[in-house]
Amino acid sequence: MLRAVLGRLCSRAKQAPLGIQIGRFSAAAIPAPIQRPDVQYTQLFINNEFQDAASKKTFPTINPSTGEVICHVAEADKADVDKAVKAARQAFKLGSPWRTMDASQRGVLLHRLADLIERDRTTLATLETLDNGKPYAISYTVDLDLAVKVLRYYAGWADKCHGKTIPADGDYFTYTRHEPVGVCAQIIPWNFPLLMLAWKFGPALATGNVVVMKVAEQTPLTALHVASLVKEAGFPPGVVNIIPGMGPTAGAALASHMDVDKVAFTGSTEVGRLIQQAAGQSNLKKVTLELGGKSPNIIFSDADLDYAVEQAHFALFFNQGQCCCAGSRTYVQEDIYNKFVEKSVHRAKNRIVGNPFDFKTEQGPQVDEEQFKKILGYIKTGKQEGAKLLCGGNPAADRGYFIQPTVFGDVSDNMTIATEEIFGPVMQILKFKTIEDVIERANHSMYGLAAAVFTKDLDKANYVSHSLQAGTVWVNCYDVFNAQAPFGGYKASGIGRELGEYGLEAYTEVKNVTIKVPKKNS
Repeated sequence: MLRAVLGRLCSRAKQAPLGIQIGRFSAAAIPAPIQRPDVQYTQLFINNEFQDAASKKTFPTINPSTGEVICHVAEADKADVDKAVKAARQAFKLGSPWRTMDASQRGVLLHRLADLIERDRTTLATLETLDNGKPYAISYTVDLDLAVKVLRYYAGWADKCHGKTIPADGDYFTYTRHEPVGVCAQIIPWNFPLLMLAWKFGPALATGNVVVMKVAEQTPLTALHVASLVKEAGFPPGVVNIIPGMGPTAGAALASHMDVDKVAFTGSTEVGRLIQQAAGQSNLKKVTLELGGKSPNIIFSDADLDYAVEQAHFALFFNQGQCCCAGSRTYVQEDIYNKFVEKSVHRAKNRIVGNPFDFKTEQGPQVDEEQFKKILGYIKTGKQEGAKLLCGGNPAADRGYFIQPTVFGDVSDNMTIATEEIFGPVMQILKFKTIEDVIERANHSMYGLAAAVFTKDLDKANYVSHSLQAGTVWVNCYDVFNAQAPFGGYKASGIGRELGEYGLEAYTEVKNVTIKVPKKNS
């Protein structure tokens, strides 16, 4: 899945990266975005009803292409979190419609939600691009396609999460049950709003949990539209609650809430630490975290050079560089280093930055002004620390949060741009000599989310992929995601896994039931 014609869609077909796939869509088949979309949903969604925040507070959500306000959205606070958690707890009570629903019917509801998202695909893609800034063609194909597939994948799991019978010693019948954890707080980021919603909803709802989701304040619009579809699909009141709000208020209230049984968070490692601390200091709720990364992308001299250049470009620049698993440390073997750098700079200079609703655009704006300034600050630091700026490095437009595709050469491992997560369109290319050298350097990081290796030597590919400390290793490809395959990180990149069968584990409790079997009467 996520394997695609990014480049200039069909016009750059020969050079297109293979990391993301538009799948059954061609550029000609993608419908035009909605002009001047009517934003219908701006309130909190609690107990299957849209409502204002208790405080009546709102906040603006900004179009990153222009810096202008799209609309104002209700801002959840602690009182709203309490209300949403109470609704979820009521929906999870023994004997409730949700708890007594057949597992197969939960799957039907998830399938129905996926169908409704498909129906509203153009609306959702338009809102996603308007609110987030990613190219519309990517919103429509990549994000919507995988979101739907994830929901359908987990819909199929709803009646298959069963336990085992165990041949215990003695006269006992022993079996296990996989039971839902309960009220699950889910806090999602702004870089893939719809996709992260699906990644969280799928396993939680398939296994019978109830959800209170806090969406990112930068990008609340698509999740609120999906909230309307949750009600339309027929989910009982309180099973799904969606609240826009700020991290220090709504997010913190969820993480420390005594009536929340689990928190799942995707975002920065810094905030992940705070959430884990809050969980531990409250009721020791279960925690899963999908956090930051500084992923090594290793290019050996025997790799197909042109292919590796295009893949490395895609690995870093996709989604404006706003990917936790971006290939942000590009290690290139010394005998092809100069050619690789030359070709990478040429590719970056030809990357089309502009209006995300234009089908030719490859790169839209960064999500907001804060991120825009942070990335420019990292570029400045890279120059100050001695990295060689080869192209880019400046804003790419007079308004909005556009940044030129930027490439640094002569980067050393101890530089800030080589150790910290930039989360922007800034490529760092490092030189290495031997396989042992690059493995040691690649693993010398607090992060361990993803990695990649490009080589024609299968033995080398196996050796390196087994040696890297990362939750995902791609060989001769990058950013290949499937609903069926797990994703998550080592070390400071997180706890637990999402997607695939592994993604179900964090949403169930395993209960052992042992029954005494009476001996036959004489």
